[in-house]
Amino acid sequence: MRIAVYSGSFDPLHIGHLQILRKLQQDDRFDAIYLIVSPRNPFKAEGKAANARERYQAALKAVARHPELTKVRVDDIELTLPAPQYTFRTLEALRAREPENEFTLVVGADNLAVFGGWREHARILLDYGLIVFPRRGYDREALRDELLKENPSYRITLADMPLVDVSSTQIREGSGDDGLLM
Repeated sequence: MRIAVYSGSFDPLHIGHLQILRKLQQDDRFDAIYLIVSPRNPFKAEGKAANARERYQAALKAVARHPELTKVRVDDIELTLPAPQYTFRTLEALRAREPENEFTLVVGADNLAVFGGWREHARILLDYGLIVFPRRGYDREALRDELLKENPSYRITLADMPLVDVSSTQIREGSGDDGLLM
């Protein structure tokens, strides 16, 4: 099977994430989508995210509220891996657990902007590849082209999707969710 791996803090899951999941759901390149709640992003300050187990439970409930997401499975693999949770380790653990499957990492353009600083970024780009969704303020084409200068064999696909301008940070810092939660 071909699996899209969509990993993140999801603190909280919101309509932007839902739009990405719906787009992946419609994408014939993928047979399944693994939504993986990360205990702690190595690039974010410690103590900022809600409890990982609570976020995992919230993700299960959010996906259950959307029965159209038949390809989506909330996966707890990062909750079982030793810290720190580097994406490369997660992808390798998925490959070890399911060697018959092919995995592709899903990221936003904000992550593509710093992808060269990710642990084993070259191996991720060669062995797994990326599908990149838009984020305000990031030129995906330019970011992709910059990485391809490092190695033209990197597998980077830009998702054909309009920008959904909402972030978990906005929701956490706002006065309410205003219908933005998934």
